[in-house]
Amino acid sequence: MAIDPAPPLATIAAALRRERERAGLSLTELARRAGIAKSTLSQLESGSGNPSVETLWALGVALDVPFSRLVEPPAAAVRVVRAGEGPRIRSEHADFSATLLAAGAPHARRDVYVMELEPGAVRIAEAHTPRSVEHVVVAAGRMRVGPETDPVELGPGDYVTFPGDTPHRYEALAPGTFAVLVMEHP
Repeated sequence: MAIDPAPPLATIAAALRRERERAGLSLTELARRAGIAKSTLSQLESGSGNPSVETLWALGVALDVPFSRLVEPPAAAVRVVRAGEGPRIRSEHADFSATLLAAGAPHARRDVYVMELEPGAVRIAEAHTPRSVEHVVVAAGRMRVGPETDPVELGPGDYVTFPGDTPHRYEALAPGTFAVLVMEHP
């Protein structure tokens, strides 16, 4: 099994500072809005923290920016992401990781991720920015995904779309589950 590359800490640190300053928020106020400790936010902005998916999503929601804006390095003219590379972030509550493949242009506001999931704990995602929409296509394995109130079971080749601005879940039902997630942000 390959070891995951480290989260893109320098990119995350610079993005958090940039977006917090753009929003005109203090460390204290952003930490309060995101429901995290001020010391955690300070560590993340200094590049010394180890953020989970949940922490970064909470910060993105508090800053009203897509998750991708916090982890995506500056874009190059031609960009290749080889399998197993890219900014991979793990969940702290489930055997779940997401690798950002492409962030949407500022006017498009869509992000593309590869998700790898294993059976066990369920990844529960809090509501994202208002009017966000998720699209999931399963490439391998089986999973239960969708709003907490109405998840669906998917197999290889199956597709689902659902509102991302309500609590939702990602649950692997078979080992080696692999899916593509496209998130749209208004």
